[in-house]
Amino acid sequence: MSGSLRPGSSSWRRAATLMLAAGWTRPSPAAASPPDEGFRVLLLQRSSRQGFMPGAHVFPGGVLDAADRSAEWLRLFAPNHRPPRFGLGPSPPSRAAFPVLPDVADGDPAALPDDVAFRICAIRETFEEAGLLLLRPRDSPPAAPVLGRPLEQTPGLEAWRARVREDPRHFLHLCADLDCTPDIWALHDWSSWLTPFTRLGLRRFDTAFYLCCLQQPPPVYPDAAEVVGCQWSSPSEAVESFISKEIWLAPPQFYEIRRLENFASFSDLHEFCLNQALEGVQRFLPITLLTADGMVQLLPGDELYLEDSKFLEELISTEKKNEEIMKAGKKFHRLVIYSRHLYGIYVTVQSKYKHVYPKNYIVNKSQL
Repeated sequence: MSGSLRPGSSSWRRAATLMLAAGWTRPSPAAASPPDEGFRVLLLQRSSRQGFMPGAHVFPGGVLDAADRSAEWLRLFAPNHRPPRFGLGPSPPSRAAFPVLPDVADGDPAALPDDVAFRICAIRETFEEAGLLLLRPRDSPPAAPVLGRPLEQTPGLEAWRARVREDPRHFLHLCADLDCTPDIWALHDWSSWLTPFTRLGLRRFDTAFYLCCLQQPPPVYPDAAEVVGCQWSSPSEAVESFISKEIWLAPPQFYEIRRLENFASFSDLHEFCLNQALEGVQRFLPITLLTADGMVQLLPGDELYLEDSKFLEELISTEKKNEEIMKAGKKFHRLVIYSRHLYGIYVTVQSKYKHVYPKNYIVNKSQL
C-alpha cells in the first residue's frame, strides 16, 4: 500500500442523532391468528440545497448547541431529577477512548454532563426537523425507561418550533412553558460515529447515536427547509430502496439499518435496548482505504484497522481492486463502497459490549 496523505487538522463538531423505531402491526392473512409484529424506522430526506449530505435520507439529528448544555436546565429537572445522572441509572463502564479528539472539552464546570446534553440535543433537533416533541411531565418521578410518547401537534407548537429553529435557547423556554422536561430516559445509547477522513475540507462530526422506541408511528411534519420529505420504513425496505436508487444512505446510516435487521420484532428491539443500558457503546472511526475501483471503510476489529491517531487526518491508498483486497483477508469488519448505491458489509469478528453487528451484505458480480 502506498503512503498516507497528510492534510492539516480538521475542525470537529459534536452532534447527536436519534433513531426512532415505531411498532408496526400488520393485518394477518388468517383472521384468527394474532397480528404479525414488526417495526419501522423514521428516515428524513435532507434538502438538496444542504451543504452536508444533500438529498440523503438520515435519522433526525444535528450539532450540539451551547444551550443543550446550559446549567439553566438544572432548575427544570429539579426536584425529581438531579446531577450527576438525572435518573438515567448507573453510568456505563468506561471504554477505550480511541480516538481522542482535539478541543472537545466544554470548559464550563456547571454544564450538563454529556449523557444529558446530547440527549437534549437529539430531542431538540427531532422537534426542529420532524415536528416530533419527546417530553415528559416535569413532576414525573424517576422511573425505568419507557416507550417514548411524542406530544400531539398543536398550532402553538408550530410557533415554538420556529423560535427554536431560530435560537436553540428557546427549547428550554418551551419545556418550561409546558412544565415538561425532555424525555431523556426514553433514549437508549446505541453507538458513536466519527466522520472518516476522505478529503480536505470535509465537515467532521463526532456523533452520538441514540435509539428511541415508540408504540406506533406518529405524524411527521418536515420543516420544508432542511428536511423536505420523510418515510417510515422497515430496515429491509430501507435497504431495498437504497439499492434501487430510490433513496441514498450514507455509510453509517446503511450500517445501522443493517444492524436493525437482527431484530425480528419491536418487542425484541425494545428489550435489547433495556438490557444493553449498562454495557456502553462502541465508537466507530472508519479508516478510509482508497482502492483502484472504489473505497473500503475499515472499522474496529478488522485485520487492516490500526488504532493510530494519525488516521484522524489520513487515508490509505492502494493500486489493488476491491476484489483483490477481499480475497487477501479473513478477519473483516468493513464497508466496501463500490458505488454511490452499492455497499457491501463484511463482518467476521465478534461484536463488542454485547451489542450486535450488522448482517453481512455480500455484493455479487452481477451487481457490479
